[in-house]
Amino acid sequence: MKLSKSLANCRTIRRYLLIFTAVSLLLLPLSLVYLVWNEQLQKIRGFEDINQTRLPLIPEYAVQTLSPQEMLQVEQRMDQRRERLKDKCSAYGLDVLGHDSWHTPNTWEFLVNKKYHIIWCNVFKAASSSWMFNFNVLAGYSPSYLRKTKKILLNLARERYPRVTLDELREAQNDSLTFIIARNPFERLLSAYRDKMVFALPYSFHDKLGRSIVRNYRKKPSLVARAPNTKYPSFPEFVNWLLDQVKRGSFIDMHFVAATSFCTPCLIRFDMILKFESLTEDQLYLIEKTGLKRVIAPVWRNMGKGGRKTHELQQQFYAQLTRHEMLELYEYYKYDFELFDYDIQEYLQVARPDESSGSPTATKN
Repeated sequence: MKLSKSLANCRTIRRYLLIFTAVSLLLLPLSLVYLVWNEQLQKIRGFEDINQTRLPLIPEYAVQTLSPQEMLQVEQRMDQRRERLKDKCSAYGLDVLGHDSWHTPNTWEFLVNKKYHIIWCNVFKAASSSWMFNFNVLAGYSPSYLRKTKKILLNLARERYPRVTLDELREAQNDSLTFIIARNPFERLLSAYRDKMVFALPYSFHDKLGRSIVRNYRKKPSLVARAPNTKYPSFPEFVNWLLDQVKRGSFIDMHFVAATSFCTPCLIRFDMILKFESLTEDQLYLIEKTGLKRVIAPVWRNMGKGGRKTHELQQQFYAQLTRHEMLELYEYYKYDFELFDYDIQEYLQVARPDESSGSPTATKN
């Protein structure tokens, strides 16, 4: 009786072993298929493990550098910019905490790369496409993938760079270099207007916003004489809408908002202030200082639409504004002008005369 029970148990164990072996043989090919598929998926998504850093290296012969003398000149320029920033922040009281957007540290658009010890506040329309590409490379996406993908680079970046709190940012700054790229605020605004209004993608958020501006501003008495026959808002219509947003205290789109409010450079330390006008040298200096010259390059992307030169466009569009409109616009962007050393005078020279003598006059402080 006991022998029969033992034999039955052995048969049961053997049966389970056979089932386990059969299942294992079935799963092994599937596991291999999964591993191969996963490796290909990683490559498709841009995570090619090219070297130990997981980043493709730029060939030595293709690396761009500054001479020691040029490095010294840029370093002196950076010192002067930081000193001006400090002085102007103090003069306008922007280095004092408060309850508005000018006096509250804003970490919303900072990208913190802890591995390579580099932090950037992304000011839209100030070489943002170029440096979003670079930060995606530093996050592990391959350049070839980034050039081909239809995905928005900012969305890809946020998969690798979660938004940080003020405490997290300041902790990361202890062993990282933090930088911002400044651009003439009027030039930056015009670039944003053309990109998001004139060349808005059909049915996009900005396309709908532009149509709303046309509906609400085209027939205004002060604008009707300057109204074009276009589906997108004229520059004066857009500027008047923006000024109304500012007066109401409404949310300002990240492409149009003042950089001083967006990155709060008077309340958050910046080690380097790059400027759009000297960006070629400034970028090379930054890349050299961060030790990333074999990884990222100062490539210009999204150089603008329509093939027109910046100065020619400025003359054309800002000449459509009255002096009063221009000075009101300056009042909103005043801190960007002052902190980063830009001047409104060349714009005022092309402004239209005010339509009524009762318009208030603003002066530059």
